[in-house]
Amino acid sequence: MERKVYLILTDTGTFFTRMIKLYTKKPYNHASLSFDPHFSEIYSFGRKKPRNPFIGGFVKECIYTGLLKQADCAIYSCCISEQQYQKMLHFIKEIEEKKEQYRYNFLGLLAIPFHKTVHREHAYFCSQFVAAVLTEGNVIQCSKQLSHMTPHDLQQVASFHLLYQGTVEGFIKKNSLMRKVRTEMKTHAALGKLRQKIASACVFFFWY
Repeated sequence: MERKVYLILTDTGTFFTRMIKLYTKKPYNHASLSFDPHFSEIYSFGRKKPRNPFIGGFVKECIYTGLLKQADCAIYSCCISEQQYQKMLHFIKEIEEKKEQYRYNFLGLLAIPFHKTVHREHAYFCSQFVAAVLTEGNVIQCSKQLSHMTPHDLQQVASFHLLYQGTVEGFIKKNSLMRKVRTEMKTHAALGKLRQKIASACVFFFWY
């Protein structure tokens, strides 16, 4: 079974992300990842409460509601082995099981413009977490410390291929349409097989 990991880069347009963008000058300032092509489960480090950016930690995000639905995005995919998938999933689940111990690494994020490293146990910012997961699965080999990895650095990884760029809402509509088309194609194929079976049965009874 072919596995894929999806990299989701977003810009929600909030005050906090606008402040980050003033420094980065890059279009996307939040990173998440998923193993699900329908993005029912997305993992990252971010705000736990939608209206308070200063209470953060490990989060499961949803592109169908809240801030992400209104965001601009770039979505990338990379083919991975079953072993890579299991290693990354295990890494994430270990963090999820102890999520109350984990915090958002604000100090590490603020240190990046000054080219400083802040080592904090049980703390990540979004792109640091995504880079850590991908490194755990041997999907990427970082040329810099994980605490210096930005969403733009992840965007430059050669093994990831761009799937979509635009608004999250536009992606949802496109994805829903594709799922509808696939469902109709499967239904049409199933009906075709059923007709063949009926035709074969009719021929059988005609001759015997």
